[in-house]
Amino acid sequence: MKEEARDATIQLRDIRKIYQIGEETLAALDGITLDIHKGEFAALMGPSGSGKSTLMNILGCLDRPTSGSYKLDGEEVSHLSDDQLAYTRNRKIGFVFQNFNLLSRISALENVALPLVYAGIGRRERNERAMHFLEAVGLADRADHQPNELSGGQRQRVAIARALVNDPHIIMADEPTGNLDTKSTKEIMQIFEAMHEEGRTIILVTHEPEIAACASRQLLVRDGKITRDEGKGVVMDVV
Repeated sequence: MKEEARDATIQLRDIRKIYQIGEETLAALDGITLDIHKGEFAALMGPSGSGKSTLMNILGCLDRPTSGSYKLDGEEVSHLSDDQLAYTRNRKIGFVFQNFNLLSRISALENVALPLVYAGIGRRERNERAMHFLEAVGLADRADHQPNELSGGQRQRVAIARALVNDPHIIMADEPTGNLDTKSTKEIMQIFEAMHEEGRTIILVTHEPEIAACASRQLLVRDGKITRDEGKGVVMDVV
């Protein structure tokens, strides 16, 4: 792999996220230091309440840490305004969620094209780019179908196409196979592996050790800290 491909695209230093609940103080993240390199496929695991979702929200510029440094592609983003965070997010990160988050009354093509509407791209280019990514996930023949006319696996493929349509170099996926059957899960993981082979950085949250074992790197989060950092193929117990 080229040297520049190993540069850290994400650098966290002593990241803390503190919540005040009544008179109690809860440290959801308790001093996380972590580098994720360009082109890595990292899985975040951990039991409920471990802090992995909080960590994902900060990595995805959906939230800010209470303290610490977060550099994304060398830019400090931990103290950006809401608008600045949104701008950074839209340029650099594509999101895939467990519940797909598709709009039910519009077609697959229109769902995929939606981020381009917010980016101010014209209709013809939007539709061309959306169709390109529907083809990439094997759903060109379902472009006119609404989400309720698609299976769970097909809806997740639409969501992946939508995440890719702005051509982000980072994909963040929160339990992307959580609502899928075994066959669909295998198909979706093959798409993630293909994206990884294309050089995209992928960060995936999962409860399933077998899914995490597909990633090139596995990070176990407990009590707001990263307690294990393993390579591909290790099946970790999160209990």
